[in-house]
Amino acid sequence: MKTIKPTRQFPNELMDKLRQTGDLLADDVIFRLNEKHGIAGVREMFSWLNSSESTSKFEIINEFIAQNSSLPDFADKKLMKQGIDFFQKNQQQIGILLACLSLPYCYAGADGAKVLAMSQRIQTDTIKRLEETGEFIQIITQEKNWNNGEAFRKILKVRLMHAAIRFFTEYHGTWNLAWGKPVNQEDMAGTNGAFSYIVIRGMRKSGDEPSESDSEAYLHLWNVISVIMGVDKSLIPSNLREAFVMDKVIAKRQFRPSEEGKLLTKALLNTMEKFVENPLLKSFPAAQMRFLMGDKVADILGIPAVAFEKKLIPFIPTSILFKQ
Repeated sequence: MKTIKPTRQFPNELMDKLRQTGDLLADDVIFRLNEKHGIAGVREMFSWLNSSESTSKFEIINEFIAQNSSLPDFADKKLMKQGIDFFQKNQQQIGILLACLSLPYCYAGADGAKVLAMSQRIQTDTIKRLEETGEFIQIITQEKNWNNGEAFRKILKVRLMHAAIRFFTEYHGTWNLAWGKPVNQEDMAGTNGAFSYIVIRGMRKSGDEPSESDSEAYLHLWNVISVIMGVDKSLIPSNLREAFVMDKVIAKRQFRPSEEGKLLTKALLNTMEKFVENPLLKSFPAAQMRFLMGDKVADILGIPAVAFEKKLIPFIPTSILFKQ
């Protein structure tokens, strides 16, 4: 008899509070950098975050990375290795799921999609954004990069980028706090879920059922990444059942149609179609997204309904749809 794992609940009072919360440590770094070097210093740091350089000219940035390059107290290295091994064995399928499920799933959060759309980068340079996401995933899913510190540096660079986006979004005075703080805790937790639990759910729906042990290990790996990224520990799911509960709470609170979410999804779909070699299969990325996410979320994102192709998706290996 399968044991039902315990789960916390995530009441609206908690989620409302965390929706107005950023990342105090990283936000303080940006505040102090601006105080000492002005907006030009923050812009220079932002450019460095997008580079491959490991050391910044600003000592405050280097200190932040050095002080936060350690595993959280709950991290289990054995589970992390199992999660990494699971990714390595399934990386082609997970890569497709990240593009056709995880990323657009995040766009369904109407308020969170606003800050993504404001940057314009995802719409105008989608391929570059996908490449950056792929590079990030490749770095954090190699055991050697956890041993040499590269995984910590990469994660903390993204953490500082989130803080810089919060700073610039609020600095320009066009953000409405009714949407929550830019890149807030609820949205970061939702992203963690999209890259961990939702991937597992996508594999199950595709007919490739991962073991419970591998699934929990993969979730654990992303929980470790998320805490280093600045996600509040109260929003870190202790098991897959808790991840399921949190996903339902966030979706109920945040998922609804938005112009921004539809624009982001359209840009992603247009890019995915460029990776389909057979011109007769150009509508299959949309069918893949709709199959993986379900009609309700697909409708929120304005994904075209291609019923015939959707029926065929379970029987067509993704490896023949997309270029490597």
